[in-house]
Amino acid sequence: MGKVYPEIDGRLRAFIEAQPVFFVATAPTSVDGHVNVSPKGMRGTFVVLGPHRVAYLDYHGSGAETIAHLRDNGRITLMFCAFAGPPKVVRLHGRGDTVAVDTPDFATRLADFPDPPDLHAVRAVVTVEVDRVSDSCGFSVPLMEYQGDRDMLLTNHSRRTTEDLVVYRATKNAASIDGLPVF
Repeated sequence: MGKVYPEIDGRLRAFIEAQPVFFVATAPTSVDGHVNVSPKGMRGTFVVLGPHRVAYLDYHGSGAETIAHLRDNGRITLMFCAFAGPPKVVRLHGRGDTVAVDTPDFATRLADFPDPPDLHAVRAVVTVEVDRVSDSCGFSVPLMEYQGDRDMLLTNHSRRTTEDLVVYRATKNAASIDGLPVF
């Protein structure tokens, strides 16, 4: 039932861009480390940059496992599920890297996003060089109705100054749950 594709073609791109939520999975190199899966969303935070390249805006959050794992080994999988319409699951496997908000390349990477939401709380841009594109049936994925993006992340961080976010990264996002450095 599943299929491997040579690239993100127009049909897959349309499917990916239509999904309001996607999931990011990473793991440290150590066998004792924790596999992390994080949901991501908000319109304007994900872009397909080419047949083998995608990127998303990474906002400040309670953890920073993805960034730590990418620094450790670069491995990442993104998964998109159809919660409406015909069943389908698309996975993008690849190597990712991050450009933090306080680095010179950040503005260049940010320019890849034509219509991002509020950028105040963005801590990094994650770019993935995709080396495997696949789909599967998604027959057991439930049908759900999309009601809209939550604004809690943006409103929560809007109360913080730029300096507060620097402190947030240095304290709450300094290391992964496995002790790997983040920034």
